[in-house]
Amino acid sequence: MTKRPRGAGGQRRRAVRSPARRRLPLALALTAVVVLAGGLGAVAFFGPGPRAFSGASTRVVAPAGGGMPGVARALARAGVIRSRLLFMVVAELTGAARHLQAGEYIFPDRASMAEVLAAIRSGAVVRYYITIPEGFTSAQAVRLLDRGDVLTGPASVPAEGALLPETYQVIRGETRAHVLGRMESARNALLAGLWAGRAAGLPYRSPEEAVIMASIVEKETALAGERPRITRVFLNRLAKGMRLESDPTVVYGLTGGDPLGHGLRQSELAKATAYNTYAVNGLPPTPIANPGRAALEAALHPAVGDDLYFVADGSGGHVFSASLAEHLKHVARWRAIEHASGSG
Repeated sequence: MTKRPRGAGGQRRRAVRSPARRRLPLALALTAVVVLAGGLGAVAFFGPGPRAFSGASTRVVAPAGGGMPGVARALARAGVIRSRLLFMVVAELTGAARHLQAGEYIFPDRASMAEVLAAIRSGAVVRYYITIPEGFTSAQAVRLLDRGDVLTGPASVPAEGALLPETYQVIRGETRAHVLGRMESARNALLAGLWAGRAAGLPYRSPEEAVIMASIVEKETALAGERPRITRVFLNRLAKGMRLESDPTVVYGLTGGDPLGHGLRQSELAKATAYNTYAVNGLPPTPIANPGRAALEAALHPAVGDDLYFVADGSGGHVFSASLAEHLKHVARWRAIEHASGSG
């Protein structure tokens, strides 16, 4: 009988698998899991998102100060994304987490997570617009900001004349105080430029005095073309030691700038306030409103002329006079117009 050869120790050899061959199936399995997970993740990220709960879109407010987890939570609650975890992972891996912007967003039905992330990263928020009309007082501006629910938080009334009447773009959740700060910064920047380029020989001792004059001019006429000429009337009166005798300043002293609801009465003209320019010399102590750009420009670039008076002409504008006799004729004509219309 033939015997099989034995090894050096006299024992038969056993077949032994190498470590590399044992690890190969495990590596393949892990690779398959990663590929599968990556594929599913890619589908979840780039594929169509959830349907809107109602309508063709979903409105979401990404909270300020909540960071990326807060944004992901808001999106998940609104049903815009299916997986908060996947959203946060991708946001971190792509660096988008450092650029997510708070605000209000509108996402179309079935928007992919990739589209959602791109919108929030780029700050494609819903924009709202608030217009502060020229001649609004600061109190009126704050009351306007208090309306609606787009802005948040309380706001103190700024100094009169400190705001620039303009249309401002705001986003939901922005504070009223922040919006007012932007309005003040806009006015300061505009005033600084206009003051630097003002006409020579003006009597203002400071930019604030120019704002006071501009606020009176703003309330005296709505016609931009008249403003430089009305400024000249008031400057001429100041130069001659005459009182301004401006009705809007009297109204401000009585109501803080809110409408009287009737024409000025003789008894109201006789009331002593710091703003009654029929009784007080010089400019009033503060602006009586927030003047717009055109009024500020007029106050710093007045017309040339000798006019000392003006009165309504019945067509929305004013007629100007250099003498009292001429002015009284124009006043009589205006009284006749008022009487004929039944408003006198």
